[in-house]
Amino acid sequence: MTRIIAGFAGSRELKVPKSGTRPTSDRVREAIFSALEARDVIEGARVLDLFAGSGALALEALSRGAVSVTMVEKNPQAGAL
Repeated sequence: MTRIIAGFAGSRELKVPKSGTRPTSDRVREAIFSALEARDVIEGARVLDLFAGSGALALEALSRGAVSVTMVEKNPQAGAL
């Protein structure tokens, strides 16, 4: 199960295609965002998520205060979800 970890959308589950993507684990996303929040760079940020897959990284950033995200994904199944 892939989910948003924290912020206003915390605990919300994300749909993920059965194949073709490898979602970033909760543990890795938590480490990334803990480091970014310690540097106070998420609030108001504009985020570019290349190889977005489920969009978990970008949606986590939005949930934690980023003002906009751009997600790029070539897998049509992932984009459709």
